[in-house]
Amino acid sequence: MTDLSIWLEATGAVAGAGGLGYAKVRAPRVYWALVGMPVTWGRFLLSYRSTMDVCGLTVQPSGLRAFMTRNVARREVQPVPPKIRRVRGTSTGLRVTLRLPAGLEPADLIATSERLRHAWGVHSVTVVETKPGYVELRMTGYDVLRRVRMPRKARPHDMVVPVALREDGTAFERDYRKAPMALTLGANHSGKSMYQRNLIKGLAQLPVALVGIDCKRGVEQTAYGPRLSALATTPDESASLLAVLVAEMESRFDVLKGHGVSDLWELPAELRPVPVVVLVDEVAELFLISSKKDEERRERIVTALIRLAQMARAVGIYLEICGQRFGSDLGKGATMLRAQLTGRVVHRVNDKQTAEMGLNDVAPDAVAVASLIPMERPGTAVAADASGGWSKIRTPDTSRDEVAAVCRAFAHLVPDFPTLEPFRPYVPADMPAVGPSLVKARPVTD
Repeated sequence: MTDLSIWLEATGAVAGAGGLGYAKVRAPRVYWALVGMPVTWGRFLLSYRSTMDVCGLTVQPSGLRAFMTRNVARREVQPVPPKIRRVRGTSTGLRVTLRLPAGLEPADLIATSERLRHAWGVHSVTVVETKPGYVELRMTGYDVLRRVRMPRKARPHDMVVPVALREDGTAFERDYRKAPMALTLGANHSGKSMYQRNLIKGLAQLPVALVGIDCKRGVEQTAYGPRLSALATTPDESASLLAVLVAEMESRFDVLKGHGVSDLWELPAELRPVPVVVLVDEVAELFLISSKKDEERRERIVTALIRLAQMARAVGIYLEICGQRFGSDLGKGATMLRAQLTGRVVHRVNDKQTAEMGLNDVAPDAVAVASLIPMERPGTAVAADASGGWSKIRTPDTSRDEVAAVCRAFAHLVPDFPTLEPFRPYVPADMPAVGPSLVKARPVTD
């Protein structure tokens, strides 16, 4: 009997270890909740002071505190680390709120985030300033970008669309009120189209007008036709469509002037024109010309894009420009247009110069990260904006059919837009379901 119990205990221990090993690979959230979080939490609390000391994140205490420690507590005066205000666990890691002492700034912790990651044995440590004097350490216990699972609360609202997952486990949201114009770069099979699919899927659920410009004869955006207010599939159509949008922008400025406001969102809801999002699939096709006679059309397109990028934010017209490469080699006006695009998302690129085109003027530190994105991880990108902050993101795998189904389901949200009606894509009626024939067969007799 004793031998049987020993055998059962050993078998149970092996099965438990095997289950944890399986969970670590196939169900990392479960493994983190059962093993990773308690171990990391304990390691953090036990080694916090010594880790901060060796990383140079401590300061000398104030004179009063040093006097009280030396004369009242009868202890040796030691450097003071940031004070822990709150520690909480999440499904992906730990969130630690710190109160910075005088003499430290968030940049000091950002510079040592890699050393903190190794000291506490976590996958990544991201430092976020929450308010003056306070920072939050967002520790990720495992690689959340290996299998992207968007947070449950990530839903499109107002003009905010959750598009991807950040490396710290939070949702990366495309906020058109904060970054009205954006540029997305990426090589073939880098996930650039996947990013645009997730963006269209979210925008389709909002009361906005979607305008597509797809000069690849519409192979990417035609499937989303039920939700599009306009679609241009050639450079000539694009020039005409952009001219209509510029005219719409000017008429909206007249409306703002008539009501004494300077922004679309200051108008009453019943008078507010519908926001417009212009989705350009491959911007290089609008710049390149094959003959000298196309120069005039190119000038009209570039001028319209620059005017929209410079002024259209105030009237609720937003640009979402995608391309494989976007630099001065495209021709006159390319650099000027790029300077107006606040949001930047750079996927895997073929050369470092392309990463510099997208990130060097807003977040130079992110150029090296974008240049090292592996080919076997499509959808991974670096997102940055004019504030200088950046984060590593990855979009969830979304099929074209899934996005097309969402566009059909929300086709009733297409706004009444008479000026865009000539560019409305043709949407064939659904074929009736095949059913039993109502015609009775009659035998043929001689």
